[in-house]
Amino acid sequence: MDHNMNPGAPWRTEARALLSLAMPLVIGNLGWSAIAATDLVLLGRLGPDAVAAGSLALNLYQAFLVFGIGLTTAASPLIASERGRRLHSVRDIRRTVRQTIWAAAILCLPAWALLWNAEPILILIGQDPELSAQAATLIHALQWGLLPYFVFLVLRNYVSALEKPIWGVIVTLATVPFNALAGWVLIFGHFGFPAMGLHGAGIASLLTSIFMGVGMALVVTMHRRFRRYHLFGRFWVADWSRLRTVWRIGLPIAFTVGFEVTVFNAAVFLMGLIGRAELAAHAVAIQIAALCFMVPMGIGQAATVRVGYAHGRRDRAAIGRAGWLALGLGTAFAVGTATLLITIPRTLIGGFIDLDVPANAPVIGYAISFLAIAALFQLVDATQAIGAGVLRGLQDTRMPMIFAAIGYWVIGIGTGTILAFPMKMKGIGIWLGLATGLGVVAVLLVWRWARRERLGLLPT
Repeated sequence: MDHNMNPGAPWRTEARALLSLAMPLVIGNLGWSAIAATDLVLLGRLGPDAVAAGSLALNLYQAFLVFGIGLTTAASPLIASERGRRLHSVRDIRRTVRQTIWAAAILCLPAWALLWNAEPILILIGQDPELSAQAATLIHALQWGLLPYFVFLVLRNYVSALEKPIWGVIVTLATVPFNALAGWVLIFGHFGFPAMGLHGAGIASLLTSIFMGVGMALVVTMHRRFRRYHLFGRFWVADWSRLRTVWRIGLPIAFTVGFEVTVFNAAVFLMGLIGRAELAAHAVAIQIAALCFMVPMGIGQAATVRVGYAHGRRDRAAIGRAGWLALGLGTAFAVGTATLLITIPRTLIGGFIDLDVPANAPVIGYAISFLAIAALFQLVDATQAIGAGVLRGLQDTRMPMIFAAIGYWVIGIGTGTILAFPMKMKGIGIWLGLATGLGVVAVLLVWRWARRERLGLLPT
């Protein structure tokens, strides 16, 4: 049927394309989150101090990890736009994949140097010396997993931009049991291995990253659909112009994601100044909120590809459909998760810590309070994630970075610190600050998307 005769047809077509791309990405994100949740559950069996030390370690590590996630995301809009221009392009796509891996490898060098000094860094920012020493034993193994994990991310973005995201999902889902087994064996000592505690958790996570990187490399070299791109042929040959393009698009994304995630990391360190029970409760509550966030994050990733593809074709109407559908879908999901966080918080918390142990009572009480606020920011968190995703599809990454810097670090942390300390609201104050920062960024991103034509963001 002619689309002019049925104006709803293009919207239905786009909705199908967006959902078929978003669903595997969401499942992949949930799988990745399940890996992190498994690590927290295993550490929880070692006791509250192990959870607190693990939380400090993972938050310091994730500051570098998320910067790399942002940088490697550059591959998505670049490949999608190239496919929009020329559907069967090979050389340009190969150049983008290779140089994104190069960029990630360059990033690893300063990250490794800083993470090796985790203990003095944690003590410098006022953390408990004993917990800092325990956290460092985990990081010294975990840090070497950055590069193989970045390789996995680049290759996952590549298969997703080719609209075959299921392969990233398969590798991620295969990793979940591998990670659980490796953690169980090395943390507690099974099958003849010694019980290595936190250091064992770090080694298990390193092995998990290698498993993911190697798994995706095997997929793209062996599968007929991907093999024709010869991604690893003459891999050592520099391509400076494409490397510069990757940094130009990827660096603002890295800072945007970095500002968002490190504001949550900063919240962890502020919790560490308040008390151990609050710190453990925050670790549990943020993990639950992160699980909910994986869905809008996947929708945002799919929107980047769909908007990028339309951008390459110079199809303004398709750009608008892809973006508005993604924002609507994310909003609807966020209403559902907010309802769950308000109605069954104890059930959700019970998945991470034992509700029947009297020593956990203060942690549970704080975690329930934090989840009530997390319910409030589900809507704005989903909106900012998808808003950033649709703008990335237009290769608009610089202004969203500035919005993130102001929203998270000036308004979010500023409000949270004032409420927590001078106004004596403690942990609740920090969470209210986070919600405020997310809300400001969400409004600014949607405003920019709505004005994309006036701001000259559309292809001419």
